[in-house]
Amino acid sequence: MRFSPVIFILLAATVTAAPLSFNRDIRPILSNNCYQCHGPDSAARKAKLRLDREADSRAELKGGARAIVPGNLSESELIYRITTDDTDEKMPPADSHRQLTPKQIETLKQWVKEGGKYERHWSFIPPKAAPLPKVKLKTWPRNGIDHFILTRLEAEGLKPSPEANKATLLRRASFDLIGLPPTLAELDAFLADKSPKAFEKAVDRLLTSPRYGEHMARYWLDAARYADTNGYQYDTHRNMWPWRDWVINAYNRNLPFDQFTIEQLAGDLLPNATLQQRVATGFNRNHPITIEGGIIDEEYRTEYVIDRVTTSAQVWLGMSFLCARCHDHKFDPVSQKEFYQFTAFFNQVPERGKQRFHTQRKSTSRQPCPIHQRTDRRGAKTGKPRKDHCPCSIALGKIIFRQTHYANVGQPQTKPNNRRHRHNIYSST
Repeated sequence: MRFSPVIFILLAATVTAAPLSFNRDIRPILSNNCYQCHGPDSAARKAKLRLDREADSRAELKGGARAIVPGNLSESELIYRITTDDTDEKMPPADSHRQLTPKQIETLKQWVKEGGKYERHWSFIPPKAAPLPKVKLKTWPRNGIDHFILTRLEAEGLKPSPEANKATLLRRASFDLIGLPPTLAELDAFLADKSPKAFEKAVDRLLTSPRYGEHMARYWLDAARYADTNGYQYDTHRNMWPWRDWVINAYNRNLPFDQFTIEQLAGDLLPNATLQQRVATGFNRNHPITIEGGIIDEEYRTEYVIDRVTTSAQVWLGMSFLCARCHDHKFDPVSQKEFYQFTAFFNQVPERGKQRFHTQRKSTSRQPCPIHQRTDRRGAKTGKPRKDHCPCSIALGKIIFRQTHYANVGQPQTKPNNRRHRHNIYSST
């Protein structure tokens, strides 16, 4: 679970000397220029040819030709069709308004020479450590990633940029790991540390900061469609912050990713599930919910299920399942039948599409809320609880009061936001 949001691209794979990758180099060409007529869509397919599957690309066509003959350019019909000057046989055809560039043609020829190997969808390929490429400037790399970066720089005739100074390095690491700049005290301590492991110690400090989980959780919350309101036309408030805090704590305690996955998808089904494991399944309740009076109950119950299906597929499988709701997916390897087989896992929840709930829940606590208290005639807070309900967050049967920290104020403050107070993730209970 410990990782940086910076995505390091393994640049060496794009060097011309490296073998071609179907997913990276070939699939985009075929997908953009060929799949419309020779892809997964059986209704639009022509000449009974599929180029999206390896076995079909090798199959004998009418007349005895084969689209791809591994290692043989002259016998591969694909190569003939993309290089011929005969307009009646040229592919893509003129009326498709698509045309391969000379570089794309050379890439396809090189691919066939190398054996025309296909690859599964990238999310189904187990990651493997790539061998470190050889570099000329052997003193520059400090880690494995540096070898890949330097390989590409040298291939382009470029040299690495000068090394950043210590202040810049700490600032970059701090923004990267906790989303905040270093304090003056932290900067002074780092500059004063002359040991070889000064930066390593700074990174360890950042990883143990509570701000690390808060910063890193943002990316997961986006993927999991987190929201503090229910969506649709009324967009009423809901208390999802306990699940949000569970995600933050998961990062901060370095929860293994397999357990991170299990608890969110089925934490309530674990033997002797803890309260926190049940809270983790809030992932499945992040979808929009409607309280519209005129809806068809079953229609929206189905929409909730579909939302869980497509989100789970995107988050954990790296695939866009939604297209297969209506037809076989035209690019990703999932059929409409498989979509509904996957849906069956999520279609067992005893719920209704038409939710009946009030926009706020009445508080049973007599503890005075630090925000929503009775006021006297002059508007001053009296320290007594309001006679009506308090709109602060209520979850798991317990009222928890939380402060909001504002970036432009030196001290924590509490402040209502219009009609409803929004609690910030940086506060503590």
